[in-house]
Amino acid sequence: MELTTTENVKSPMGCAFDQDLALVHACKNGDAAAFEQLVKRYDSKLLRIAQHITHNREDAQDAVQEAFLKVFRKLTQFRENSQFSTWLIRITVNESLMKLRKQRSREVSIDEDFESEDHIAGFELADWAPNPEELYRGYELRNILRSELQELRPSLKVVFVLRDVEGLSTEQTAEVLELTHVAIKARLWRARLQLRKQLSKFFGVEVTHR
Repeated sequence: MELTTTENVKSPMGCAFDQDLALVHACKNGDAAAFEQLVKRYDSKLLRIAQHITHNREDAQDAVQEAFLKVFRKLTQFRENSQFSTWLIRITVNESLMKLRKQRSREVSIDEDFESEDHIAGFELADWAPNPEELYRGYELRNILRSELQELRPSLKVVFVLRDVEGLSTEQTAEVLELTHVAIKARLWRARLQLRKQLSKFFGVEVTHR
């Protein structure tokens, strides 16, 4: 009887990484069906992300379609030492921001220069229930938070969506957005604080920070 050890047990993330890599290899060898499988694996997730950024279903669908097209054309440029999903989400975020830029007829960037990001990254928000990330899981309040997300600057909104809505880790979010961990934590802190201030009007709760 073969004993199972921690060395030969892979996490779901590791399995997904291996599966993606196998499909990418097949795509590079001309297997069109393999690319269709990649599309099916990530289409829904990417559409959610794009909709949160653009707040427009048509623009979100276009952004995801253009992201997959770009990925297909540049598949040979994919560095296999990183996760395929990270690369795919990064391209989708960029395509979504371009759609948003066209909507607003002004420059939109996730690379805005925040003052003292190193300083505010150490702050913690005071406890307040429900939290915006918890609110998002509630069906009745989801539309409220979705509406309030539109008021966030794109650089904050993208971080909040990836971290608190889609559940990416700080490390994964930093890799997607090509930012430091400190910058991610600082922007998430700003996003949560601003959302809590905006949402407080619905609950009559004064939001403070320490």
